[in-house]
Amino acid sequence: MSLSILLIEDNEQNRYLATFLLEKHGHRVTCARDGLRGIELASTLRPDVILLDIQIPAMDGHMVARALRQISALDATPIIAVTSYAMMGDREKALAAGCNGYMEKPVDPDSFVAEVEGYAAQKPRSSES
Repeated sequence: MSLSILLIEDNEQNRYLATFLLEKHGHRVTCARDGLRGIELASTLRPDVILLDIQIPAMDGHMVARALRQISALDATPIIAVTSYAMMGDREKALAAGCNGYMEKPVDPDSFVAEVEGYAAQKPRSSES
């Protein structure tokens, strides 16, 4: 199963690692470096999964998640917060903003792809597919 993944991440090293790991497993990755571009790409690409950093330029990830949840075409699209914010309450804050999951940075290269695929498997497939 090849997934279309939108990665909204401003850090070049984090983008490289996530993209490398996901593409190595046959997934297609499109990247956005800020929240505004991420929302634009999500609207047009309608990816299978959105990986969202919380600390990004233009809009923080919580604002981006809330904006993405206003787009009806993305209702069933899993949004996963991938963030270095790991204090008590950060996970709950991301979930309350509209994220379906939460992964801490640095990501574990041995489990990262399986975690992303697990969230994608939870997405109901449309009858159009």
